[in-house]
Amino acid sequence: MFVQRTKVLKISLLAIFSAFVVELIFGLISNSLALVTDSIHALLDSVVTVVLLLAAKMAIKPPDAEHTYGHGKIESLGGLIGGIAIFLIACFFIYESVNRLQSPPPSVLPGLFAIIGGLYTIGIDIFRISLLRKSIKKIGGATLKADFYHAFMDLGSTLVAIVGIGFVSYGFYHGDFVAALILGGLLAALSVKLVYKTALDLTDIISPDVVKSVREVAISTKGVIDAGPILMRKSGDTVFADVTISLRGDTSFDKAHEISINVEKNIKNKISNSETTIHFEPNWDDVPLDGKIIDIAKSVDGVKGVHNVSTHKTKGKTYSNLHVMVNREINLQSAHKISEIIEQKIHENMPEIEHATIHLEPFVTVPDKLNVEDKITEEKIKVILEKYPEIKKIGRIVSLNFENILKIDIDCSFDKELSIEKVHDLTSEIEHIIRAKIKNAVITIHPEPD
Repeated sequence: MFVQRTKVLKISLLAIFSAFVVELIFGLISNSLALVTDSIHALLDSVVTVVLLLAAKMAIKPPDAEHTYGHGKIESLGGLIGGIAIFLIACFFIYESVNRLQSPPPSVLPGLFAIIGGLYTIGIDIFRISLLRKSIKKIGGATLKADFYHAFMDLGSTLVAIVGIGFVSYGFYHGDFVAALILGGLLAALSVKLVYKTALDLTDIISPDVVKSVREVAISTKGVIDAGPILMRKSGDTVFADVTISLRGDTSFDKAHEISINVEKNIKNKISNSETTIHFEPNWDDVPLDGKIIDIAKSVDGVKGVHNVSTHKTKGKTYSNLHVMVNREINLQSAHKISEIIEQKIHENMPEIEHATIHLEPFVTVPDKLNVEDKITEEKIKVILEKYPEIKKIGRIVSLNFENILKIDIDCSFDKELSIEKVHDLTSEIEHIIRAKIKNAVITIHPEPD
């Protein structure tokens, strides 16, 4: 794409520069101020095309230590300098046109020679318009579109110049100067517009509608609650966006990252030339109390895991219960200190909680890769299970060793009429007995109805 764009712009540059040379020479020979003025318009198009060509080449350069947003501003700077230069030239031609209108008719009037020079430029403009239109359809690109618009403007100005020269041919010898005056005014207006636009680009102006569009895209992305500050700027053809989104406070980091990627993709679909940076922050407004408690507890140093969180109200007061896992090798004093910190943080961040009851549990890391099964241990466990009449059938018992840890998974069938509370009490009791007889055991009992 990059090579194709620069190739098209080079062809366009050679074509319009040739028009500038032909119009300038033919205009000077035929004494046509309109044609000379239009040649300056062609020169403006040449300058703009050079800027676009440089921008296309510079755009591929990656950001560096001194240009963290890339080198796109070179395009705006070049347009600003070119616009100022063309404005000064346009003012000169307006002055010259007014001066000649007040002077006696020149001895040499523009004629057929001047018209031939204008017709050459019209042919060049039609060629550029056709070339650029086909290229835009195939490869696209903002630089090609900009050059396409300039080719159209150059065609219009050349037609005005030829009309002025035509009036001279029919005896209205001031027609050439009037056409030059019109073209000078057009050049001045275009150059002021170019200077204004590029100056605004250098101040990082961005359309409020674009910012609004980005905000709507961000908020409409699944998982996003709201969008905070949105900072945007444009450098060359690239639009940079710095977007802050609000997510539920209990959203995991992995999920938050996934949502951020989706927001970035959606903005890219809306603005294809965008580069977006997403920041996410927690929003606790609609998060259940349980979620807030889990997040607070997990933030305390030494906490390995949090589960079985519940909250309930009694006589208008809110109470919470939670199970917190800590390193199994630390002593009770250290573990209790962790629970005190959790309680303190809950009261500070959630004053509506009257009291938090924390159940401390030892945390054991179960490795992903375990050694071969331990048949002797499995037989010991069967003996324990057979003592419980509530167990109707003993299913699979898997015990796997890893260094000093024994991972035990047990499948048991209970009477289907037993309450889940009774089943939970039985499994907890069995786990306790197994742990008492088998040290360093990590036990998981899977109850099934019989």
